[in-house]
Amino acid sequence: MTAPRPEAVVLAARHMGHADPAGRIGVSCRAALHDAYSVGLTLAADAALAQRVSLCAAGPLAARGEALQISLGEGPCVESLRRRAAVLADDLDDPVTTREWPVFAQQAQGQYIRAVFALPALNGTDPTRQAGLVLSLYRHRPGPISDADLHAAEDHIAAADLLLLTTPHPAEDDLVHAWLLPADAVVHQAIGMISYRHSLTTGQALALLRAHAHSQETDLTSLANAVVHEHLSLPDLPPSHPTDHTDHTDG
Repeated sequence: MTAPRPEAVVLAARHMGHADPAGRIGVSCRAALHDAYSVGLTLAADAALAQRVSLCAAGPLAARGEALQISLGEGPCVESLRRRAAVLADDLDDPVTTREWPVFAQQAQGQYIRAVFALPALNGTDPTRQAGLVLSLYRHRPGPISDADLHAAEDHIAAADLLLLTTPHPAEDDLVHAWLLPADAVVHQAIGMISYRHSLTTGQALALLRAHAHSQETDLTSLANAVVHEHLSLPDLPPSHPTDHTDHTDG
């Protein structure tokens, strides 16, 4: 296992024992960067479906970018988890860079996000494990990230991994509800209704809701409102859809 740099150990020690250590790491990372970024930190239990807990969103672009990736189930953070490698998307207007997540790229630019850099925690553990931490940097202009800022971000994701190393990974159903903000209570309701109607786990119900939001080019909250308040019924998806893979988390 590769040992983290001393800077990461110092950062972890500085924030250990404080309330909301993940939030403190995000704010600390944003302050340490030379360029203007927003910083998001997430814990994901299923890279394929991007079911994840948002641990912090420091800055307005991070809040928007994290919400988009959760809603769409695609983006640099998702790709970073799948590949277990950094994804440095320095221009969201470049179709080659964004070929794996064109919808996210288009909608992110509508939110004034022009570059995203996603860094997973790489601590030498089994690369096939489902769960992982990712630190995402969001910027309002295109262009590469500087070496100094990249190294600072790497130290902060390593520090976050050290701080959260003993945190148990949430179960699928716990995670599905954990990432939803209180304002998204209607999404909780819709997931429960879809789960009951279609005899699905809540993870599968979330994937079904997200798939239809994606196909209709709407957001999760709007579609959830239609399910809950307008009695909209979602048709089943064909067997080839990723909802069928939701329960394949143990190999």
